[in-house]
Amino acid sequence: MRFGFVKVAAATPSLRVADVAYNAEKIAEAIGEADKAGVQLLVFPELSISGYTCGDLFGQQSLLDGCAEALRALAERTAGIGMLVFVGVPVRLGGALYNCAAALNGGKVIAFVPKTYLPNYAEFYERRNFRPYTGENTSVGFYGAQVPFGNKFVFAEGQTPDFTVAAELCEDLWAAIPPSSFHAQAGANIIVNLSASDETAGKAEYRRLLVRAQSAKCVCGYVYADAGEGESTTDMVFSGHDIIAENGEIVKESALFQTGLTVSEIDAEKLAGERRRINTFGDGQLPAGYAAVPFAAYREDGALTRAVPKLPFLPQAGGLRERAERILSIQCAGLKKRLAHTGAKRAVLGISGGLDSALALLVTVRAFDLLGKDRADICAVTMPCFGTTDKTYQNSLRLMRALGVSVRTVDIAGTVRSHFKDIGHDEGVRNAAYENAQARMRTMVLMDIANDADGLVVGTGDLSELALGWATYNGDHMSMYGVNASVPKTLVKYLVAYEAERLGGDAEAVLQDILHTEISPELLPPEAGKIAQKTEELVGPYELHDFFLYHAVRCGTAPKKVLFLAETAFAGVYDAATVKKWLVRFYRRFFSQQFKRSCLPDGVKVGSVGLSPRGDWRMPSDACVQGWLKELE
Repeated sequence: MRFGFVKVAAATPSLRVADVAYNAEKIAEAIGEADKAGVQLLVFPELSISGYTCGDLFGQQSLLDGCAEALRALAERTAGIGMLVFVGVPVRLGGALYNCAAALNGGKVIAFVPKTYLPNYAEFYERRNFRPYTGENTSVGFYGAQVPFGNKFVFAEGQTPDFTVAAELCEDLWAAIPPSSFHAQAGANIIVNLSASDETAGKAEYRRLLVRAQSAKCVCGYVYADAGEGESTTDMVFSGHDIIAENGEIVKESALFQTGLTVSEIDAEKLAGERRRINTFGDGQLPAGYAAVPFAAYREDGALTRAVPKLPFLPQAGGLRERAERILSIQCAGLKKRLAHTGAKRAVLGISGGLDSALALLVTVRAFDLLGKDRADICAVTMPCFGTTDKTYQNSLRLMRALGVSVRTVDIAGTVRSHFKDIGHDEGVRNAAYENAQARMRTMVLMDIANDADGLVVGTGDLSELALGWATYNGDHMSMYGVNASVPKTLVKYLVAYEAERLGGDAEAVLQDILHTEISPELLPPEAGKIAQKTEELVGPYELHDFFLYHAVRCGTAPKKVLFLAETAFAGVYDAATVKKWLVRFYRRFFSQQFKRSCLPDGVKVGSVGLSPRGDWRMPSDACVQGWLKELE
């Protein structure tokens, strides 16, 4: 597929214990089904050709010969299709029997990977029939060919640099140091696990936890194929719990006690980029003795089936309330420390009746409550001017009163007009000077009130505004501590909504009204009493810009891929031309406005993206954007 996506599948076909012909037929059918689905990497369960629960039948020559012949036929089935297939099979070598993953590609068996850790406790007795393999890579004869044999292989797709794969088997994942830890450091971006994990109460949750954790630790994709229907139920039951994970997140998983394919995509390009970003990855001694095994599984076609979240800064599978509480606590802890350290007696905030200042005030109230300080020492200031509507002005007052903070109104219109006279500006010319004089005057008022009251100015600007440079330099751009500095606009909305529900009463009522108010700096006069200056009409929808910000900055994604992902995520919401228009605008503003981010005040980091020049983001203020825009032409 394009853009570094690899279509993968875990397969649990129906099975009959020791019926090699039947099992091979079902595996072949699954290979055909996967081929039609455009799968490039297909994984079957442990000992899938024979069945995991054969017991002492693994000592029977007939079973072993049948498995070898079936494997040869299955390998031939992969000729002419772009797919790397892993099947489970017993393999004889040097007088011992090994539980192996056989890698099939291009009509051949290209490698055998033996299991490292064999469980011999509780219901498992693998050492009775198999031997663990801890030696170096070697080879084994298979129908006249010498096939690589060992557990230090990285399989590399010839046309896709980041499509690199390694294999481990079942118990290997349960070990203290799984082989996949070494595989990942040796360059494998995707780990496959051929497993036969029996089902007991609570085990599915633990299995899921292991897969997620290992994919996170190894910064890899993880494809886990589990044995299922047809295995012997003499003492155990197998549920066919197939899991596809990527860097700590479950991309897709099967229902328990079902057979079939579990198909999705892994973003191998993103994983490779993440490893480059995390400069401790591979800092330890790199594992020795690894060999590359080439394969061909390039496919240009195929649609992306995995979900692309529209709001990547928000939790995707529940837990929003818990995440909101955590973020608010982080913001609060940062401000609490700054207030205590500076000895400031008061906090001073400008309250506009909009989302950002509402969130900053909510955080400040929390900090004062934790410090045991009187909320009356929070000096909340509303500063109406030319663009202020009655709705936002009244909401400012309502919010301050509902939260029990000190209320102050400073009408700055007269002062701004005096300033226009000083600099010779015609008030009828509504240019940048007309707008920004108001924003800078508000900041001056807040700073001087703070000096007069032995206070600290709490900033209200958010991460999305910083990314776009949608802030007046030395106006709302400046404060003494920015509590929203790493909170994107889409997240601001959810945090305010959470606090509204938590607080209830008058506070909830006014916060709900603020949530349903147009986002605006209110620097141009209202039209018929309503907001005339609508931010998202000027710079674009924040849900798009936050999406661009996450993928471009957090993931380092190239513009063409950002465009593809955005078109996928917002299909039916925005057409392709609209998405592209605002993406171009995003890159232009992000590059041209870096100078504003180079001198930001301190502000707490709450998530995985920050633009502080002292923390996450160090970028020249005069970097050129042309290379990024050229991709979008």
